[in-house]
Amino acid sequence: MFNQTASLPLAGVRVLDISRVLAGPWCAMVLGDLGAEVIKVEHPERGDDTRDWGLRVGSTETAYFNSVNRNKRSVTLDLQKAEGQRLLRELAAKSDVVIQNFKFGGAEKLGLGYEQLKEGQEDLIYCSISGYDRTGPEAARPGYDLVIQGETGLMALNGEAGQPPLKFGVAAVDLFTGMYSAQAVLAALYERQRTGKGRHIEMALFDCGLMITSYYGLEALIKGEDPPRYGNAHPSIMPYGVFDASDGSLVIAVGNNHQFGRFCREVIERPDIVEDERFRTNIDRAANREALVPRLLQEIKARKREVLLERLERAGIPCGTVLGLHEALTSQRTQAGGLVAIQPHPEGGHMHVLAPPYRFDGERPPVRLGPPVLGEGTYDVLRSLLGVPDKDIDRLKAEGVV
Repeated sequence: MFNQTASLPLAGVRVLDISRVLAGPWCAMVLGDLGAEVIKVEHPERGDDTRDWGLRVGSTETAYFNSVNRNKRSVTLDLQKAEGQRLLRELAAKSDVVIQNFKFGGAEKLGLGYEQLKEGQEDLIYCSISGYDRTGPEAARPGYDLVIQGETGLMALNGEAGQPPLKFGVAAVDLFTGMYSAQAVLAALYERQRTGKGRHIEMALFDCGLMITSYYGLEALIKGEDPPRYGNAHPSIMPYGVFDASDGSLVIAVGNNHQFGRFCREVIERPDIVEDERFRTNIDRAANREALVPRLLQEIKARKREVLLERLERAGIPCGTVLGLHEALTSQRTQAGGLVAIQPHPEGGHMHVLAPPYRFDGERPPVRLGPPVLGEGTYDVLRSLLGVPDKDIDRLKAEGVV
């Protein structure tokens, strides 16, 4: 039934993805990339919300949907109907992992909560993703990436000094939550091999969003106030950011004091700067930022980008050009790495899909299944996995269950 690659780490693991939008589907996609069989359950008419977000691909997909749903099959079930719930429970009984992000208490109302599904299936791994701590007073609050970015202080650290709070360009909290959730599922699968028992994993967008604040968060606690915002610059590493040469922009990331010495002597030919006591260490340079930055900007602006890049590379200092998104996706580096796959599409002929970022023994896992057309796997999965005859599936379809 499934197009599996037996050599992938999660081959033989079945995941039932009853989540929507981004964090849950991202978690399930990661597991699918690693070899798991992923069955994505969607509403028969609407499908996942993201099938209606962004640029259209065919009649039921969009670029947004496709970005988080490769390596999955789509099965449609109306979980508001008793037969839909029954079929879901039967699918769960055949699965190793269930991922859901219903509103708090919603899965339980449908008879699909952890305590309900684990009866007779003590080895079930069940991942619940919500906006806030499910044990706290805000458990019932819906969670949205934009709101969480505001509430966790992420907007306050993003952007340029003196400008309004700024969100990340992508839904960073959702994506990190999906990755953290996948990590937790992998840990539970590993533990299950030893104990034979499953786990109920509970993930909250707020918790994961707060983790993203990382060193900025710890600095805020040490100082007792918000750290300054530096835009493309770094709070404690100098010089580190986007700079304008005479003919274009480039990224320079001087990572330590030895590199700074080479930068001054070999790249901008100003040994006097590194010999200045105010600029000897990263801590010194950060403290004397206002005196240092104008000098660096002047020297970089006086030189052509290619000259700077050649000198930086020769000196072993991290650097690069600033590309547009389309330029980056179509670059020789991206193509050589096989990071963009072209998959067949039943309506549009073909579609672009980002490839998994992993390599195992030198090989990148293939995109085994392109993002699915709504309900493409319903007959196949119900027939092969649950033994439901075609005539019964036809009846269920006529009744709006599938």
